[in-house]
Amino acid sequence: MTRDEALDLVREFVKNEGLVRHMLSVEAAMRFYAEKYGEDVEQWGLIGLLHDFDWEIHPTLEEHPQAGAPILRERGVSEDIIQDILSHADHLELPRDTIRRKAIAACDEVTGLITAVALVRPSRSLYDLEASSVKKKWKDKAFAAGTDRSEMEHAAQVLGVDIWEHVGNVITAMRKIAPELGLVGNIQQ
Repeated sequence: MTRDEALDLVREFVKNEGLVRHMLSVEAAMRFYAEKYGEDVEQWGLIGLLHDFDWEIHPTLEEHPQAGAPILRERGVSEDIIQDILSHADHLELPRDTIRRKAIAACDEVTGLITAVALVRPSRSLYDLEASSVKKKWKDKAFAAGTDRSEMEHAAQVLGVDIWEHVGNVITAMRKIAPELGLVGNIQQ
């Protein structure tokens, strides 16, 4: 599956633009780490882009992401990529025994927190966002209360990256697509 085909699939099943932006963010983060580790950028990007494609049609843990796997198979997505996507769901208890599986787990939730921090800043931009700003908001448990900070810390640790280095890496990755994410804000790059 090409990246364009994957994006078409996402757009077919996802109508919520915020969810599309989340998947684009995770794709960007996965591409960053693929480059960092000398891995296949396109495959890693597909994992990030497709990982939540079925959330709107299967919005429960009983269904997501496992009920989406047959759709991916029908569309020709490789079984390796499907298994990596399935591994991002803690409740499936699949081993995170490859660097790709560790990366998707580490990149998933942190993108939401980064987006939330960017949106409450006066600039509403990723371009001037630093990990230190995320760290300040991290301590405020009422801020983005739906994000699991301990899960984010653990996933970064399993990936072998300090949490604040990881946050900085993901911000860097997301900056590359800030216009697509609606996170340019009032800063011109």
